[in-house]
Amino acid sequence: MTTETDNWYSAETATLGDRIAAGRDKAGMSQSQLSKRLGVTLPTLKAWENDVSEPRANRLSMLAGLLNVSVMWLLTGEGEGVGDPDQTLDLSPEVSEILAEIRDLRVEMRDTSDRLGRLEKKLRAKLKDA
Repeated sequence: MTTETDNWYSAETATLGDRIAAGRDKAGMSQSQLSKRLGVTLPTLKAWENDVSEPRANRLSMLAGLLNVSVMWLLTGEGEGVGDPDQTLDLSPEVSEILAEIRDLRVEMRDTSDRLGRLEKKLRAKLKDA
């Protein structure tokens, strides 16, 4: 038997904005904190959460890293995401701070990896031309 709260964040039940807000809440961040970490304005983040607009792919990837969820979960509700609201854990502020730092490092590492890839591509092009 399926209840209304089964698949709480599925594509049929929730929107991208709902999942962004749920991930942010689970990560223990305010809208202001998340917008600063993403490098976007607060109105931009609010527009995403209210389904007025959608983030571009690079910001969606950063969101997933910061919220510790998969991009697929943000888009469809399937994959690694947050549990139903009934399943939330209360984490101490210290643990939440450590998790936030880990998420920040994960995003920095992904950005650095992307930058390294772009530089490698430029170098290969220059070597090919030479």
